[in-house]
Amino acid sequence: MIKHKYFSLSKFTANFFAVFLIVFASCSSAPKNTGDIITIRSNAERDLAAANQQAGHGNFEAALTILQGCKNMAVLTDDESLMIRCGLSLGNVLFTLGRNDEAFKEWEDAAALAENSGNGELLAISRIYQARGKFLAGISPAQSMLDDITREAASIKNDQLLIAFSWQARGLALSGLRKFIEAESAFKRALDIHLKERYLENASFDWYSIASARSLSGDTQGALQALNEAIALDRRTENSWGLAANWRAIGDVQRKAGNNKEAAEAYKRAKAIFTALKNEREAAEIDKLIELVSKF
Repeated sequence: MIKHKYFSLSKFTANFFAVFLIVFASCSSAPKNTGDIITIRSNAERDLAAANQQAGHGNFEAALTILQGCKNMAVLTDDESLMIRCGLSLGNVLFTLGRNDEAFKEWEDAAALAENSGNGELLAISRIYQARGKFLAGISPAQSMLDDITREAASIKNDQLLIAFSWQARGLALSGLRKFIEAESAFKRALDIHLKERYLENASFDWYSIASARSLSGDTQGALQALNEAIALDRRTENSWGLAANWRAIGDVQRKAGNNKEAAEAYKRAKAIFTALKNEREAAEIDKLIELVSKF
């Protein structure tokens, strides 16, 4: 599990590497028969959405298996947009699992395909993924990431979820530069979009990110308030992974403030959820934190 350099929380990786690329559509009546067959593509779109949900809930191995099949279906239908989006998600999951070389190859391949197909928005997103990955891997500095995002975001004009993602990435870069007020502003731009579009799990992560910026700036109460907002949203969506990560975050914030009793209580809440999820690795990590704060 990758730990974010500013906020050592599992949820940061889980949610930040969940992709905001799925646009759902429905119709009240059967569409006119055009002669097209879209069975494989429809199945791939369904699997891509399922994989993104699995990744967002911390089930990275399951997401990896689904995405590998999804990418194969995209290749079978020679659907360039689908190949790009599957590749981007696959890169996210591989990076989360520590398979960085494979992740960067997926992002690079997606960018090359987007450039060749003339899809400007997916090209921009592919480059933002690469910039973000280089920053989190310690390859490039925060300013380089911010410059790349600022340049590429100008090409993202239509898809609101992609716009929100670009604001999230910008907030990450600004946090890296310790410009916490500007970082919070960027995260709130993403939050406004996610709330409007009813993507509540993403909105929860926006609050989590705001909490990170506030904690780093020394605003303990503000960080706790933001995490409580995140918990409220994750309860609404029954996102158990997010709830566990938020409680762990509260423990981290309280521990940083020297409130060891409150930290232990929050860590125990996190451990209970991770245990119920049968995630022994995360539960074991929480045990170490409980032991640490119990010494004081």
